Amino acid sequence: MSEKSNRKIAISQGGGFFKDISLRIKLILRLMGDNRVNSVLKLMPIGSLVYLVLPTDLLPINPIDDAVIVWVATYLFVELCPPAVVQEHLEALNATRKVMNNYQETSSQDMEGEIIDAEIIERDGEEK
Repeated sequence: MSEKSNRKIAISQGGGFFKDISLRIKLILRLMGDNRVNSVLKLMPIGSLVYLVLPTDLLPINPIDDAVIVWVATYLFVELCPPAVVQEHLEALNATRKVMNNYQETSSQDMEGEIIDAEIIERDGEEK
């Protein structure tokens, strides 16, 4: 009866801390816009952001409790969303990330060793 689900929603793929956070935010935004996600669940991230801007706090440790509440609410939101929907959005985001990484690698390799020569010309047509 009490089987543990084998859900593994892993975001980190060696992208670094800030890339992982941006990916998590993009995932949450995509899930918020998805009609397959329950509307009540969508209140969790919104409620945590409302709590963040309210002047009253539940705990006296201001920045820490705010960060913990936002993190817990967004974590639970992703975990409680349908796994197939989360996986679909994660795959789309990771595919976009791979395309961007490939583009950046090829464009930096194309520019490697090239010298670009140019003149600076002011708007009135005189050379500097």
